[in-house]
Amino acid sequence: MRKVAYLFSVLMFFWVAVHAQQMKSEPETWDFGKIKEGEIVRHDFVLKNGTDKDLKIEGVTTSCGCTASAVKHKLLKPGESTEIEVSFNSSKYSGAVKQHIYVNTDSVDNPLMQFIIKADVVKQK
Repeated sequence: MRKVAYLFSVLMFFWVAVHAQQMKSEPETWDFGKIKEGEIVRHDFVLKNGTDKDLKIEGVTTSCGCTASAVKHKLLKPGESTEIEVSFNSSKYSGAVKQHIYVNTDSVDNPLMQFIIKADVVKQK
């Protein structure tokens, strides 16, 4: 009986580990590459409602005042998508920069979605 319980607990451990890994998702990232200091760059991320319920976007925030973002549609029906507009002002930056964009939703499974922008800011001479 102990062997069966041990085998069951080992199998459950692996099942949970595999499924937890499948549910975890890396944030989508956009790399602007090399840009000049003072340049304002823009990128649109696409957010799709892959569920069978309406998805309400409650807000979008960024990790820095140098990054601005806006969402085109705040209510997505199943299968619909919208753009998350992001702009980054590279003034007063140099070198590698990484900023985060946070999208708060009413989803029980994924209430906070994250996007990342990167750039290598080159000082102007």
